[in-house]
Amino acid sequence: MTDDDMRHAPGRLSHDRYCDEIIAQTDLLRSHLTGADLGMAVPTCPDWTLRDLAAHVGGAHRWVETIVRTRATERVSLREILSAVEPVRDGDPAALDAWLAEGARLLVDVLREAGPGLACWSWGWESHSGFWARRMTHETLIHRADAALTVGAAYEAAPEVAADALDEWLRIVRFFQDAGIKEDIAQLKAGGRTLHLHATDTAPEIAAEWLIELGDDGIAWSRAHEKADAALRGPLTDVLLTLLRREPLTDGGRVEVLGDRELIDFWLERSAFA
Repeated sequence: MTDDDMRHAPGRLSHDRYCDEIIAQTDLLRSHLTGADLGMAVPTCPDWTLRDLAAHVGGAHRWVETIVRTRATERVSLREILSAVEPVRDGDPAALDAWLAEGARLLVDVLREAGPGLACWSWGWESHSGFWARRMTHETLIHRADAALTVGAAYEAAPEVAADALDEWLRIVRFFQDAGIKEDIAQLKAGGRTLHLHATDTAPEIAAEWLIELGDDGIAWSRAHEKADAALRGPLTDVLLTLLRREPLTDGGRVEVLGDRELIDFWLERSAFA
């Protein structure tokens, strides 16, 4: 991990915890899918059904397992990995459930064997197995939210996991800005105006407050309790889901807006990842 990432991710979890969470989040995702109509549309992932969501998560697990296991130095074709999913996507729900469980187990077995420092290709700012353990934890965590919201199941994330997911998301936004990957994200510049994120339900050691500066060269952030031009305040899980466009920001909702609502909307409209 670089000094920059250490500064931006004070609550980064251990490699073993990420591995544990991949299994735990996959199991919870599977529980949301059990007995559900897998043809249901997923409101937070336009054009996806629950089957598509499951295939995406399971395909991502197998893709990363291949990258880490083969110590890939160049991009592995996700399309080739997903081509093997079609029979499972269209088959028996029990087979899909078993396939999801197996993919998570295979991925975690490889990650545990590799440890966090194995060099391998990634699309991001770090090129090692630790990057992928963290990324697959939060990929699974957030897509579990998509499934839970679709079927009306309760959803909660452990505070240390939710805080780390938010840290990682901010790092992704800055990476996309620097790499020029998404035009909307590149536009997240507002002359140094600031956003404050404040979780209202966490212990002090979680340090679940963030100050985000929308500078003209890209965003910068820190864990801090400071006044800002606009703020989002509420339970940590809800703040996370609002930032990742999984929960709408509505008057009287669980997340309160303070200050410049237009600045909050400016951020939300341009920070979508998928």
